Amino acid sequence: MKKITIKSEILFCQLDELSPEDQQLVVKAIDATSRSYAHYSHFCVGACLRLADGTEILGANQENAVYPVGLCAERTAIFAAQVQYPDQPIVAIAIAARNEQGELVVDPVTPCGSCRQVMVEMEHRYHEPMRILLYGTRGIYVASSIKDLMPLSFAEDSMK
Repeated sequence: MKKITIKSEILFCQLDELSPEDQQLVVKAIDATSRSYAHYSHFCVGACLRLADGTEILGANQENAVYPVGLCAERTAIFAAQVQYPDQPIVAIAIAARNEQGELVVDPVTPCGSCRQVMVEMEHRYHEPMRILLYGTRGIYVASSIKDLMPLSFAEDSMK
C-alpha cells in the first residue's frame, strides 16, 4: 500500500490586499446576494465572474419549493456566461453570502459539490484555471484553480 499526499495552496487575505479588479469582483458578488431568491433557506448567495475579455456576469441562488430544482449562484453565473459568451473562458469568480439574519457570513462560503463539478468542467473546457475568491467578513480565501478545492475531480479524461 502506498500513501499519496495531495496538497492545495489557498491564500487568506483581506479585501484591501486584493487587486482593484478582484476587489470589484468581490463587491459585485456581495451586491448580487440582494438578487437572490432564497425564500426557503434565507441563505442568500451571490457570485460575480470575470471572463477573459473582462466581461463580468452576476449570479444569485434561486430557490424553489421543490428543492432540487433551485440553482446556486455560481451555476447561474456560469451558465449565463456560457450562453452569452461561449468562446470566453472564465478567469475568476467571487462568491459571497448572507445568513438568515441578512448579515454577511463571517467565514468564507465555499461552493457545493455540484458547483465545484461545473467549475472543473469549465477549466477542462477552456484549458485555463479559474481563480476563486471566497468572501467572508473575517477574510477571503483565494484559490488559483478549482483543483485546489477539488483535487481528485472527475472530468472528460476520467472516462478514457
